[in-house]
Amino acid sequence: MKCRAKLITGIICLLLTACSTQQVQRSSVSEPQSTEAESSPEDSSPRAGVYPPAKIVKDNKSLSLVRIMDGGICKNNFQGVKGEFLVYADVKDIERIKREKTPAIFKDFEDKIQAFSTRVLQEAIEATNLEEDPFSLGEDEAQQKLATQLVRNFRIAATPEVKAFQKETTLTIDVAPFSPSFVFYQRGCDMSSINPES
Repeated sequence: MKCRAKLITGIICLLLTACSTQQVQRSSVSEPQSTEAESSPEDSSPRAGVYPPAKIVKDNKSLSLVRIMDGGICKNNFQGVKGEFLVYADVKDIERIKREKTPAIFKDFEDKIQAFSTRVLQEAIEATNLEEDPFSLGEDEAQQKLATQLVRNFRIAATPEVKAFQKETTLTIDVAPFSPSFVFYQRGCDMSSINPES
């Protein structure tokens, strides 16, 4: 059963990809080395550790990590953020959709996830105040405050997009920021290390 689950997760990884002209792109998903069995989408915070959770629970469904997207957006010439964003999906939904339709449908899903992920990241970064906080006690605290703010704004922006996607496709998914990976720019925004896929 575990072998089958790994195979299905591998197939999902190939079928669900996400990249965009706003420099949100996919990266390979290796077997997550998380010791946590399941967590909630809100657990993608700096205290969650170095590795994202392999599974989350959403609406009483267990969703598996199927994609890690690298992304970044400059708000202006000085401010921006780059980091990783996680795509989770319900493996049972994927199996059902493949039975009812065709695996080719996942290319359409990929395009939809790409489009709304870009919109969500843009909206979240626009809503996040990236000015330096004079009340922070140091760089780590300043980064933590920015990460908390961006995660909150991302979740707010993503909720209606994910609901619309699920209603249209019947595939239960979640897209969550992985805040331990965030790098914030306040004195010059540079996304050159994120290369769009060809």
